[in-house]
Amino acid sequence: MPTLTIKNLPPATYERLKDSAQSNRRSLNSELIVCIERALGTRRATPEEVRQRAAELRAGWQGAALTMDAIDQAKRAGRP
Repeated sequence: MPTLTIKNLPPATYERLKDSAQSNRRSLNSELIVCIERALGTRRATPEEVRQRAAELRAGWQGAALTMDAIDQAKRAGRP
């Protein structure tokens, strides 16, 4: 796996990265990888991939069909 060395990292940036890693219970290395992946973004799925995934989800659905009434009742459940 490739290795990357970061030079001249400002102390304030290092502290923010260290604090973020600690709050997310990750190592500095893991936190930095997550930050880089977020900054670069993820690959967008093609329309065919989206349709295929939707078909898979529909095929596996075992619940009852949702109606607007059922959704409205669920949203209002427990509210005054």
